[in-house]
Amino acid sequence: MSPLPSLSRREREVMDLVYELENATAAEIQESMADPPTYSAVRSILRNLVEKGHLVSEPDGPRYLYSPTMPALRARRSAMRHVLRTFFGDSVEGAVATLLELREGNLSSEEHARLKAMIEKAAEEGR
Repeated sequence: MSPLPSLSRREREVMDLVYELENATAAEIQESMADPPTYSAVRSILRNLVEKGHLVSEPDGPRYLYSPTMPALRARRSAMRHVLRTFFGDSVEGAVATLLELREGNLSSEEHARLKAMIEKAAEEGR
């Protein structure tokens, strides 16, 4: 499967919002944007994203509902691979350490136990 075309800053912002909202209309996306462009510009960005294969649209009465073509789990994994490679030199330890540093407050005992179990499972599987 070939990779989808890259995104501009505005296209990335729109994609982030569509993933956050799960699916959305142009008006909902515009309302959610920081420093939003005109409604026509949002529609143009959405049309480009559909043409690039990042979104699909379906009629919803007089408007269109936009949804991502890539499932959220796959998109998260792809984004994390990019972040790991770009910012952490493929160091999972570095990424986890940064996440823990960014966390306001302490991990709950449940979160700590789940993370510990995930690390132990990964070790058993040779990861």
